[in-house]
Amino acid sequence: MIRRPHAALAALLLLVLLATGCGGLPGSGPAPSLYVLTPKNTFPHDLPQVEGQLVISLPTAGRALQSDRIALRPIPEEIKYFKGARWISNLPYMVQTLMLESFENTGKITSVGREAITLRPDYQLLTEIREFQADRFSSGPPTANVRLNLKLIHQPEQRIIAAKTFESRTKAEHNTMKSVIQAFDRALGDTLKDSVSWTLRRMGRNGSGEE
Repeated sequence: MIRRPHAALAALLLLVLLATGCGGLPGSGPAPSLYVLTPKNTFPHDLPQVEGQLVISLPTAGRALQSDRIALRPIPEEIKYFKGARWISNLPYMVQTLMLESFENTGKITSVGREAITLRPDYQLLTEIREFQADRFSSGPPTANVRLNLKLIHQPEQRIIAAKTFESRTKAEHNTMKSVIQAFDRALGDTLKDSVSWTLRRMGRNGSGEE
């Protein structure tokens, strides 16, 4: 009888891999938890009714934030990511969607949408995500830090009529992922409320001929 030690060894190795959960093969291991934030739906009652179309461009962000990974800053000079947790989509796309829904929730604007070839907007909103991470510089719960820079462009002359930065910091109640996400939701909600309100007021002021 001819023995085939290499074949026997390969079979034994296969059994070990199967018993240990495929031994780190692609696709193995637990899937990350996905998190989504909510749009803002409460605004000041005195917001103006705005005519015209607004296009919300896809926000820009630094390389560390162009991802669906949830950023953590343990020291001011370093960015890491929470293990096993992701946003439900790429961060700039998620922020764009939440901003769009927040404008719609005001009921104060004729038309708002993403950039499209067929849409000829009266205004364009440019957004830069400058901060969107949990800062944890001590052993306590982290603080969700959200900072957005907005530029309102009047079309078709592409003239910047207003620019402003909005920021909100909310400390998590507990040192848990659920609490961190809740802090992000509150911080982004405050930022969206101020951003949307400011944009509509500037559009209303410009539409009335004021500068």
